[in-house]
Amino acid sequence: MTSSPAQTTSPAPRSAVRRVALASGIGNAIELYDFIIYGLASAIVFNQVFFVTEDPLVGTLIAFLTMGAGFLSRPLGGLVFGHFGDRLGRKSMLVITLTATGVCTFLIGLVPPTEQVGLIAPFLVLALRLLQGFFMGGEQGGAFVMVTEHAPHGTKSFYGGWATGGSPLGSILGTLAFTLAASATGDAFLDWGWRLPFFASALLVLVGLYIRLRLDESPEFTALERSDATAAAPLVEVMRTAGLFVLAGLLLNMGFNLTIFIVNTFSMAFGTEALGMERSTILTAGLIGSAVHLVTCLTAAYLGDRIGMTKVMTVGAGLLILWAFPFFWFFSSGTALGATIAIVGGYAAAGVLWGPMAYWFTALFAPRFRYSGVSVSFQVGAVLGGGLSPTVSTWLLRTFDGATWPISVYLVGGGVLALIGLALGRQRIARAQQGDQPPTAPARS
Repeated sequence: MTSSPAQTTSPAPRSAVRRVALASGIGNAIELYDFIIYGLASAIVFNQVFFVTEDPLVGTLIAFLTMGAGFLSRPLGGLVFGHFGDRLGRKSMLVITLTATGVCTFLIGLVPPTEQVGLIAPFLVLALRLLQGFFMGGEQGGAFVMVTEHAPHGTKSFYGGWATGGSPLGSILGTLAFTLAASATGDAFLDWGWRLPFFASALLVLVGLYIRLRLDESPEFTALERSDATAAAPLVEVMRTAGLFVLAGLLLNMGFNLTIFIVNTFSMAFGTEALGMERSTILTAGLIGSAVHLVTCLTAAYLGDRIGMTKVMTVGAGLLILWAFPFFWFFSSGTALGATIAIVGGYAAAGVLWGPMAYWFTALFAPRFRYSGVSVSFQVGAVLGGGLSPTVSTWLLRTFDGATWPISVYLVGGGVLALIGLALGRQRIARAQQGDQPPTAPARS
């Protein structure tokens, strides 16, 4: 096996590791905040502001399609920022992605309604959504790489959990922002109140940039630069030497995203439009669920270092499968308690799978092409999972006359895909947790 320059690097000081972990968490929080507010707006606002049709559910379906469109551009962003992250450094790419993502979110809040400017409004929303997805494509994978390359061996899953933990934190902030905006603006919420959470994203970005600009570059990337060992064509090396692990990551994230975007996005449309529940009820359930998601995420990340990531995440995938049918049994009761149990249970199960995922992804790929490998596998999985699941679920609900069992079967399929991804990466993950770096080039006989 060829040794990696990263194997000889000295571990970063604990204070630096915590600072990077905090910055990664905030970056992921901003990403999820942006996606949550767009998802919630798609479920309860955009069918009346931008995508107006005679049937509100059709308008919601179109809004969810634009949400999915934002996922389509994410792999391209992963390719571009992954390439330059492996060639030029992790830090600079993460500053660019964070800033540009926030600008796109702010601009969506400025788009006038269709009744004022006609079809230009939905096209502007779609264009900004595509651009937002492009920049987000380089954010999450880079944050995973940055924090786990700083963390000492034996703590990488835990500190990576600070990055994954940023996602439920962003969900909490996004849901809370929508709840407060709806409560404070009342009848004016559909006119202009929904825009406030989009504008508030700018404040989060400023905080994130303040922290991120003060970070040191990844010690593993610095070692690669010193030894002139950075990859000239990172993606080519990924596909030549680690194609199986790209597939593993794709399947894992596809299964996870399929579930989590039904829980945090489709559930709002299902509760308000199919069941006639108050949006405040679903928002409150989402807040509680996101808090539970954060706890299970951090706990699972900690356990990932203690008993092994594959064991912990396999339990999480199994829980997703087991909860697929009870999720809609409880939700379909139409009560606040039933909806809360359903959403909290979904978030809790997803958190067990999600918590160790930052280190799980980075452990699959060698440092010289790690940013590219993580970003491409993660983002393609996100497109096929989260990008489609709200739309597919809405279509299934309409096609089967309101029956939810087809969506539950769809959820089971997501859990199975995650299990397959975990199985494909099992041996590589076991070696990584024993301290063995992935080879930087194919082993030579």
